[in-house]
Amino acid sequence: MSDSKLTAAILIVSDTASQNASTDRCGPALKEVFESDERGSFAVSEVKIVPDSTEAIQHFIKHNTDHADPVNLIITSGGTGFAVKDSTPEAVSPLIHKHATGLVHAMLSASLAITPFAMMARPIAGVRNSTLIITLPGSPKGAKENLEAILRQLPHACQQAAGADSRELHVGGVTQLEQDAGLRRFMTVKGMSVYNCEIYGHVHGSHKAPVPHTKSESHPQSNDPNAGPSRRYRSSPYPMLSVDEALQLIQEHTPSSKAVMRLVDEALVGSVLADDVKAVESVPAFRASIVDGYAIKLPSSGKSVKGIYPVAMISHAQAGDIASLEEGSIARITTGAPLPPGADAVVMVEDTVLKSNTTDGQEEKDVEILTDEIVRGENIREVGSDVQAGETIMKKGEGITAIGGELGLLASVGVRQVLVYHKPVVGVLSTGDEIVPHDRLGDLRLGEVRDTNRPTLLTAIQGSGFKAMDLGIASDKPGALEEALRTAFTHVDVLITTGGVSMGELDLLKPTIERALGGTIHFGRVNMKPGKPTTFASLVLKNPTSGARITKLIFSLPGNPASATVCYHLFVFPSLHTASGISPPGLPKVTVILESAVRCDKGRPEYHRVAVTAKRDGILYANSTGMQRSSRIGSFKSANALLCLPAGKGMLSKGDKVDALLMGQIVGYIDA
Repeated sequence: MSDSKLTAAILIVSDTASQNASTDRCGPALKEVFESDERGSFAVSEVKIVPDSTEAIQHFIKHNTDHADPVNLIITSGGTGFAVKDSTPEAVSPLIHKHATGLVHAMLSASLAITPFAMMARPIAGVRNSTLIITLPGSPKGAKENLEAILRQLPHACQQAAGADSRELHVGGVTQLEQDAGLRRFMTVKGMSVYNCEIYGHVHGSHKAPVPHTKSESHPQSNDPNAGPSRRYRSSPYPMLSVDEALQLIQEHTPSSKAVMRLVDEALVGSVLADDVKAVESVPAFRASIVDGYAIKLPSSGKSVKGIYPVAMISHAQAGDIASLEEGSIARITTGAPLPPGADAVVMVEDTVLKSNTTDGQEEKDVEILTDEIVRGENIREVGSDVQAGETIMKKGEGITAIGGELGLLASVGVRQVLVYHKPVVGVLSTGDEIVPHDRLGDLRLGEVRDTNRPTLLTAIQGSGFKAMDLGIASDKPGALEEALRTAFTHVDVLITTGGVSMGELDLLKPTIERALGGTIHFGRVNMKPGKPTTFASLVLKNPTSGARITKLIFSLPGNPASATVCYHLFVFPSLHTASGISPPGLPKVTVILESAVRCDKGRPEYHRVAVTAKRDGILYANSTGMQRSSRIGSFKSANALLCLPAGKGMLSKGDKVDALLMGQIVGYIDA
């Protein structure tokens, strides 16, 4: 082999990824296979994404093969299945001069050892001019497995295709070639030829077999949908975590808050400041009267003098120039109006009497001041007496509430924009072929279910102060679900899905997240009632604008409406707080008194929906909202709290004290 590296070009065939490159997981996965090969045979010269277009595929191949300096290897990913748009084999096949059926057989054999659905693949391989071309599946996992199955033979194949001297390449025989590639040859066992299982091991048996250093149960993997219902898991591979353990993982994997500049307007409500804010202007910006009365210029004694004074001018609370006030005259002034230059104090109207009017009777002419106790500065609000320009008026970490005080303060001192923590955009996607829009006209057909979760969660998100995006309903079909998830992440920071997280053959969310999208599932079961199959995952994508890696979160909640709503408040809400800089995150916990007996679940802690009210004795009381079945969204009617019931405690009696998580306001007081 030459000392220089062989060149490889990667072509991703995908309508979705061609519109948004950040959704592509195959390109990085294939590039990583080449880069992690310890032999370092290939250097990736290009990774390109094109739509499912025969013309685009053929143009890429011809561009990289039909000139004096072609690449040695072209790997394509995508478009090799049976979907209507899958046309990669049809685009590539006419361009092949020599077909390489052995490579195709090797890839299919490797895939069939993993899943019988590999027989549905349609890969082709062959040589055009001096370039080897191989088509791989469109899923990151499948593409990676296929490439790894043949990677060690590819340098030799590419060298031959490029015109290397075949005698020199084979001078050591097949055994030498296998050793150079790090391969073991076929062995004969009881008359049968089998391939040694240590494909990537050393030729000599002096080294021990590799030993894993972690247990498989510490990193469980979801069902393989291609395995079919007969081979699906009969119990969840995910360990059962406590609620506290699940919350800890959510906090660990929620991206840290990011600061953004925002205008000071009503949309700022609910945001948290990412930096201190200083006043741009002093308040008040001018000397102003705090009463209705008369501005006066005091004599050198510093006190007012009783007597009759002519009204020289009028100052209202409006913009405009004001003449200077001379000693011996006064100016009528209203509350908040600027003092005339030269004025020292304001006499309240209550300390005066009218002595005469102007000749037309419309205005005051002379006013008598009845007191001589008015001193300099009395009834005047001095410049900056409320807030001085440059003074810190709000500190980092403080929030902008809906009460209005913070927004009013910022507006009053001339602050036009502030640095706050970005509030994540949350998308809600229902899943399942049985789900129909809640407002669809007509009766339900057998098996159909109205979509309760989506409108309920959208309302809860908006009520929590976050922007919610309605993503509709996704089919249970693997391809449709994957496309819906990829599209969702072009619009949202956090995705909430409902349904498809249990153990059924059509519960495809976990496999799609993990196997198709390359996401990481941090937990897949929680010891709680309701909401045991709640799943939390994260996915790292590339920002199409900046190229930076960004983390998206996925909360896959159960399909039952009450379960989904409980899990939103318990798990999603604190994550949104953390991402927005709100501390402490999550629902506030209070102690309540039970108004009636409540039964605890024997095996799991339960989050029982209750209505909490305050009596005039200042104590909070909780009333159950009735039957707590996980499918009964009616248990949330009038509920403003989740009662935290411990497992295995039997009955809790009326009058017992229990912790509760407040989801909403406590409405008014009732008689004790």
